[in-house]
Amino acid sequence: MPLSRTYIADHLVNKKVTIAPLVTFRVLFGLLMLVSVIRFWVNGWIHALYVAPKVYFPFIEGIQPLSGTGMYFVFAALALFAAFIAFGLCYRISAISFFLLFTYVELIDKSNYLNHYYFVSLIGFLLIWLPANGDFSLDVKLGLRKKLDLIPIGFINILKFQVGVLYLFAGIAKINPDWLLRAQPMKMWLSANAYKPVVGWLFRYKITAFGLSWIGMIYDITIPFFLSKRSTRFIAYAGVVLFHLMTWWLFPIGMFPFIMIAITTIYFSPETHDRWLTALKHLFRWQSRSENGQYLFNQPLKFIFAAFVVLQVILPMRYLAYPGDLFWTEQGYRFSWRVMLMEKAGQATFFVSDQGKEGESVVANYEHLTPQQEKMMATQPDMIVQFARKLETIYLKNGMSDPVVRAEVYVTLNGRPSRLFINPHTDLTEVKNDWSHKDWVLAND
Repeated sequence: MPLSRTYIADHLVNKKVTIAPLVTFRVLFGLLMLVSVIRFWVNGWIHALYVAPKVYFPFIEGIQPLSGTGMYFVFAALALFAAFIAFGLCYRISAISFFLLFTYVELIDKSNYLNHYYFVSLIGFLLIWLPANGDFSLDVKLGLRKKLDLIPIGFINILKFQVGVLYLFAGIAKINPDWLLRAQPMKMWLSANAYKPVVGWLFRYKITAFGLSWIGMIYDITIPFFLSKRSTRFIAYAGVVLFHLMTWWLFPIGMFPFIMIAITTIYFSPETHDRWLTALKHLFRWQSRSENGQYLFNQPLKFIFAAFVVLQVILPMRYLAYPGDLFWTEQGYRFSWRVMLMEKAGQATFFVSDQGKEGESVVANYEHLTPQQEKMMATQPDMIVQFARKLETIYLKNGMSDPVVRAEVYVTLNGRPSRLFINPHTDLTEVKNDWSHKDWVLAND
């Protein structure tokens, strides 16, 4: 039977193939991360996002950026470990360190969350367990590990799985009325790009927005399967390059298109990667010890990967446990590969009073938040609660005995009229900020 336990074990996990796909993946990932970290530094984003803000919105309470020049040292270390991953030097320590530091930076502030940051963390985690330094690495050159020729194909398939999950769930998420029947928010985004040279005039027509919305959905759902078939792989990869270059040209999404163009090469056959690796070795006149070692897919590692697979399937589907419009409430929205699916903006006005006393103070949000933080906070319920608790702490220090914080928040979603977002009478300092249903978020009827 095609999907029997024996078939999976023999063909998807244990089958021995060349290590070349892991090696080229390691080099590409390390170099891309090095460029990304340098880009962060050059653009001044370390200071803007992790030094200048007065408050932060951590994913886990208590996580804060290092003070002073501490965050610059964190990013310097990230650059160093990214380079070490690319060159395969002290690989295991470098992969662990990069994963921990990158994830730490990601967890500091929700207002900086992007799907591809989460994706990088997941890939970084997987690289910890993969013997990607088994060839064309300084570890092999220096005799720190034995050269590997063959590895279990499961090490390659776990990377294919992660890339495929991103595409597949991103495509399924696009099967919604706004995206397919209203062409929103594509219609708004394209109208803002009508000035583009050569093809900008096309973006003035509704049919263009509808066409690109449907193409985007079909592309995301089908591309992992077309990449998996030898007969369609090269055409599919040409589509990957074209699709991501177009999104980079149209939308300000940073390094994500280039990360996907590079990482999707994992779908090419081991023989193709072997040819690429051979060319690299010739280019750098690479010579290494001829002694070969073996790397086994042991039971603990199989358990870790199985748990990872289950988690990556369940996590994007957790929104089904919540009532209401997902895009409106955002309960279960993060970490679910809903990539560029909505245009949401809000205006939040906070009021603070002392329990049992008359009078309210209106909060000037800009005195506490950066423009980016204020923008993101105004549409995300958990961030609204976090800010309310920051205000509670501030007003306690200013002499209030029992601050009550409420907010009037109006939000517009995908071009619809602005509506009241949360119950304006709720004391947000008393709200639990956990994974339970937020019944104080008003329905989007």
